[in-house]
Amino acid sequence: MSVVITVAPTGPIASKEDNPHLPTQPEEIADAVAGAHAAGAAVAHIHLRDAAHRPTADPAIARRTMDLIAERCPILVQLSTGVGLSVPFEERAALVELRPRMATLNPCTMSFGAGEFRNPPAQVRRLAARMRELGVKPELEIYDTGHLDACLRLRDEGLLDDEPLQFSIVLGVAGGMAATPDNLLTLVRRLPENAVWQVIAVGRRNLELTAIALALGGNARAGLEDTLHLRKGELSPGNLPLVERTVALARSLDLQIAGVEETTSLLGLGTVAA
Repeated sequence: MSVVITVAPTGPIASKEDNPHLPTQPEEIADAVAGAHAAGAAVAHIHLRDAAHRPTADPAIARRTMDLIAERCPILVQLSTGVGLSVPFEERAALVELRPRMATLNPCTMSFGAGEFRNPPAQVRRLAARMRELGVKPELEIYDTGHLDACLRLRDEGLLDDEPLQFSIVLGVAGGMAATPDNLLTLVRRLPENAVWQVIAVGRRNLELTAIALALGGNARAGLEDTLHLRKGELSPGNLPLVERTVALARSLDLQIAGVEETTSLLGLGTVAA
């Protein structure tokens, strides 16, 4: 059995003050992604920052980041349309016009820490339809049980292709489900047949929930977006040690690490529209 490893090098929340090894500029992100690919990651989940290190949906920054990644390695790019809580939905959604192989689709508005993550239903439907038109594969990020139901409604409306639906089960965000094994099992049991999924456990339970997900047949994500620490009290000196730890964990469970070509098949990635 093969497992897909995704690297999430940056995210929208943490700063270099939190961990000085956090990559925020296009060159830094591309270097981090190339190192993760060499270690076994086949997908790069990309958040963008401006020159002041703030979350941005600037298409020029996105294009430069994608081009720099492509120069360094053949990893599959998954752009985040979540971007950051302060960025308007319309700007975030416009990132799919760059035609990455994948992009996130967040189905619901929710409290997110001390802020609000806005994903209005009508605009989510329009984004889902546009992604389907462009051939950009949605990564369905679900933070609670109702988010899964919202995704299945999009599928039933014909806005999502069914083979296979790709889910990220996000646990540990204040405002969503807590990072517990019970919550993970609840959502995994309710996923549609043939769905592809990974867990994104934010914070101190990252490693524990990743191990459980791998044992249950899920894929894995690693990187400074999800945890800034390699172990308790020790900041990770970059994304590479987190990816290497996840790859070693998968191999200890006798799992094969999927390369880019196999991942393209496992995730059902079609050809992006010209």
